[in-house]
Amino acid sequence: MSAGCCGTKKTKLNGGPQVCCYNGTTPTTNGTLRNGLIPIASAEMCFYCFDVLYSHLHNMETPSTPDFTNEPFPLFVTWKVGKDKRLRGCMGTFSHINLHAGLREYAATSAFKDSRFQPIGRDELPRLGVSVSILRHFEDGRDYRDWDIGVHGIRIEFLNERGAKRTATYLPEVAPEQGWDHEQTIDSLLRKGGYKGPVNTEVRRSIKLTRYQSEKISVTFQDYMSYWRNRRC
Repeated sequence: MSAGCCGTKKTKLNGGPQVCCYNGTTPTTNGTLRNGLIPIASAEMCFYCFDVLYSHLHNMETPSTPDFTNEPFPLFVTWKVGKDKRLRGCMGTFSHINLHAGLREYAATSAFKDSRFQPIGRDELPRLGVSVSILRHFEDGRDYRDWDIGVHGIRIEFLNERGAKRTATYLPEVAPEQGWDHEQTIDSLLRKGGYKGPVNTEVRRSIKLTRYQSEKISVTFQDYMSYWRNRRC
């Protein structure tokens, strides 16, 4: 799966607007993910996204190469606006992409090309916040229940009622945000992936499930401005 989007709309299992995905946060202990990995996500990645957005809005040159790691990871960039943190755009990829190019691409794509919203305008800058989610630690699940709600995002592969292979994913915060259990999450994800037939235990057991974790870091425009003031000192 390559590009994808995320949203904050609540969804009902029986109709209503669909959720694309959410960004999740992986708990850490002394700076280390619970699976033993050293965290990758940093505030500098969010500041770089603001650099990209600011440059686009003011017709300036592309920001210089950032200092953080350029290792390849799946990632998502999310923009929110206002005190109520309304979603203004969220897009990303499940393919491994070098972080410098990936954040540069999806900082702009999520701000200007999320089809659910009008492009972000210059007047919104002071009220914006941005989140970067780095997806890591992908593992094959033993079955459709082999993942922890609030910890893992899931990606499923299945055959639809016509025998065609389909995939769909939810990032880690979807299930807890919606109040779903394992079964409800899988059923919703099947519908999101286009499965139109009856969903039963046999269908759920036929799914190939991959679980993963997500590091999420967020900053506001005020954080960004403070960061630049400190750099000039």
